[in-house]
Amino acid sequence: MMTSDLSAEAAELMAELAALADPRILAVNERHGDDHAVNLTKLRAIAKRVKVRPELGMELWSTGDSAAQLLGILLLRPKLLSAPELDAMLREAGSPKVHEWLVSYVVKKGPHAQELRETWFADPDPVIASAGWALTSEAVRKSPERLDLPALLDVIEAMMATAPQRLQWAMNECLATIGIEHPDLRPRAIAIGEELGVLKDYPTPPNCTSPFAPIWIAEIVRRREGV
Repeated sequence: MMTSDLSAEAAELMAELAALADPRILAVNERHGDDHAVNLTKLRAIAKRVKVRPELGMELWSTGDSAAQLLGILLLRPKLLSAPELDAMLREAGSPKVHEWLVSYVVKKGPHAQELRETWFADPDPVIASAGWALTSEAVRKSPERLDLPALLDVIEAMMATAPQRLQWAMNECLATIGIEHPDLRPRAIAIGEELGVLKDYPTPPNCTSPFAPIWIAEIVRRREGV
């Protein structure tokens, strides 16, 4: 959508985002496949000022600009969006951060999470499938009775090592979540992580938890148990 086609308020917000663009932030984000140049703390501050405005949020989404879409996501009311609308939006999401925020802040909080989890989980597009796995991790935490957890571990064991990167990360999160949340399956989750070695050598900053599932599981369990 051209800026001239926007409402005055949306155009003003687009101009505000453009004024906040920082080439140093863009350079960092581009290394992760993202193309926005706005500090996310500042973007969140704008959303807090504007407050929930679903129509304005969708107008910003329609621009296709990543920073505007991130802001638009924060203005949406999840329960107002249908499953087909959310499916279309996910397929339009052009950057990892937009994809992540749409799933985390809209889909997970709306009434269609389970339906979309089932739709996306086995999608042939690994980026879409990664959203299904992210929703599955949420279900592992909140509604495991919906899932066959041993079968999920079978799929992870068979597919995670060779999955494309974003799908691999989502599967790895699910593996760690199963190990953290379900003590009876923890030994197997750890064994799968050790066997596959996915993200074992991922560089992890000091004071951060490694994404390598056996270390991730052990650290979160240790914190919860106060060991």
